[in-house]
Amino acid sequence: MSHRPLRSALYMPASNAKAIEKARGLPCDAVILDLEDAVAPDAKDLARAQAVEAVKAGGFGSRLVVIRANGLDTPYGAEDLKAAAQAGPDAILVPKVNDAGDVKAYDQAISGAPKSTQLWTMIETCQSLFKLEEIAQASRSTRLTTWVMGVNDLAKEMRARQTPGREPFHAALSMSVAAARLCGLTILDGVYNDIEDEEGLAAICEQGVDFGFDGKTLIHPKQVEICNRVFSPSEGDVAFARAVTAAFALPENAGKGAIRVEGRMAELLHLNQAERLIAVAEAIAEREAEQTA
Repeated sequence: MSHRPLRSALYMPASNAKAIEKARGLPCDAVILDLEDAVAPDAKDLARAQAVEAVKAGGFGSRLVVIRANGLDTPYGAEDLKAAAQAGPDAILVPKVNDAGDVKAYDQAISGAPKSTQLWTMIETCQSLFKLEEIAQASRSTRLTTWVMGVNDLAKEMRARQTPGREPFHAALSMSVAAARLCGLTILDGVYNDIEDEEGLAAICEQGVDFGFDGKTLIHPKQVEICNRVFSPSEGDVAFARAVTAAFALPENAGKGAIRVEGRMAELLHLNQAERLIAVAEAIAEREAEQTA
């Protein structure tokens, strides 16, 4: 299993050349060159061309580079997917997937991409919520590796209020994480709309961690630092994880299913969690060292 950090995935409108250039120096774990929501209809062709050029030019370092295409049900989708596949980014993100058939259609549409190019899909429709397991299982036979929550679109379809605690979406968020984990998918939380509300962003990131998300999509560079901090394991958590692994490695604990560590019970399932947390922390440290070198 890969422990590559994906704490922060920043949307940048591909129609804005300055934004693309800025993204090459930001501390986000992924850059999403957006051809969809952030781009006006009369700028779609320009955005597509600039996204392709940016991928080919490179310069993003260790950051994943993702192209978000328009849907196949739009006048722009087929051309977006064809161009994105030829450019060969790390991933291609597609909108409004409703079922496994949609996943397979998008997978076929990018069949010409390099084998390394992943398929990411948005979970943002009411219909998708009732097909979560089916959509996740489609990863067994396609490039699908990652889900991205689209809470804004869900709110629109559900006619739900976006409350500070996101109460109307708790079921959707939790079940999406469970379905993603069922099939080993990475899953990213949706965007936080209030760019100036740093306290609110931190709180919603904490909630995302509580739900089990791997990271979060963002709409502004100033949100990256907070997101990275919250979605990184704390020093205390890493220290306890190391204590758990060290304790289970002691000869006197060989073969035991449960032991006492720093006054707390630790079972083998906690050992597995500790090993994963340490691997994630080490991967984050390596990523940050690369970006500051």
